[in-house]
Parts: sequence; structure tokens; C-alpha cells
Amino acid sequence: MNNKTIHITDELYDYLIDHNLRETDAQRRLREKTATMPESSLQIAPEQTSLLQMLARLTRTKKALEIGTFTGYSALAVALTLPADGRLIACDLNPDWVDVGRPFWEEAGVEEKIDVKIGPALDSLKSLIAEGHGGSFDFAFIDADKPNYLNYYELAMELVRSGGLIAVDNTLWQGKIAAPAADEHAATIQAINDRICSDERVYPALLNVGDGMTLAHKK
Repeated sequence: MNNKTIHITDELYDYLIDHNLRETDAQRRLREKTATMPESSLQIAPEQTSLLQMLARLTRTKKALEIGTFTGYSALAVALTLPADGRLIACDLNPDWVDVGRPFWEEAGVEEKIDVKIGPALDSLKSLIAEGHGGSFDFAFIDADKPNYLNYYELAMELVRSGGLIAVDNTLWQGKIAAPAADEHAATIQAINDRICSDERVYPALLNVGDGMTLAHKK
């Protein structure tokens, strides 16, 4: 027996889901609907929603930021943890993807808590900073186009408060991160992992959950 992270077999993964996931009916049906779409691989793993909700609760998140919303499965998970006056700013480029999730947000009673910004996320984030939202977010989740990950991280650092948390998805990149030359985006993912690991402004942690998630707790 050693202390290395164990290999996840299909049977063990099923056990993990059975003992991890507490989805509402709206969450489950949104996940299943998204799974039928050609772009379904863009959706986060179901066990990651439990982690996002736990992180939002631990940071007592009232104001959250999501960079890359897709059909809103992760947005729904976070919004369900917010207080009555909480808000989630959700940034995405494709309104058709976001519209898939809106009926499920409404059904879950959180649609009014989610403010969607359609357009290039870099522009949306810069606008938030210009509007005086710097240092006001409790939690940020980055899961958008990989070439801009470093830019998203730096802008999120400006927007998240001291003591807040930034979570970055896909940071093991299907296991290709150890050999970045083998994949066009792996080098970009490696760069964000290197930045967070060495960033003295945060406390870092790289987790083997889903496709990998790197956490940065802002000092």
C-alpha cells in the first residue's frame, strides 16, 4: 500500500458518483440533455459539481464569477448555493448554448441570481473591472478557451477578493499535461499550472478530479 492517488476504474468511478453526487432533478436533467449534444465533452464531470458547491459554501460565496458557461450545468450548481441576494456573473460567447440551461435555472428557482454576459470573456471581465467590481467576487470558476487561460486568471485575480478562491478546470488535460508537446493546448494548460504553483499571491492545489482542477486561494 502506498500514498499515490489510486487508479479510477469504471466500477470505482460508479461508486464515487453514487457516494458523491446530490443532484436536484433540474441538475440531473440538464446534465442528461447536455450529454446528447455534439459538444457534450465541454460539460464538467458530475462529481465536479459537488466540489464546486463545497468550495462555494466554504468561501461563503455571495458573488461568483464563471468564465465559460456552456449549457449552465456548473452555473446551476453554484447558483444553488448562493443566498437569496447572491449573484453569479456567467460569461460565454454562445447564446444558444446558454439558452439550453435557462429553463432548468428557472425550474430550480435561481434564474434571477444568474447574470449572463454574452461576448468575448476578456471584454466582459475588463468591463467588470472598469465598472468597479475589482476585489468584490468571492469565487471564480474558469472553464473556457484554453489559449486565454493565463489572461482569464490574471483578470480573475483582479476581480476576486483577498481570501477568495479561483478554480481552473481541465488542468490535467486528459493526462497529456506531462507531455505538452503532444497536444496543441497542453502547453497552455501547463503554463497556467506553472503560474499558479509559483504565484506567491495565492495558496495553490492541483486536484485529480474530473479532467483536473487547479485551485488558487488568494492571500
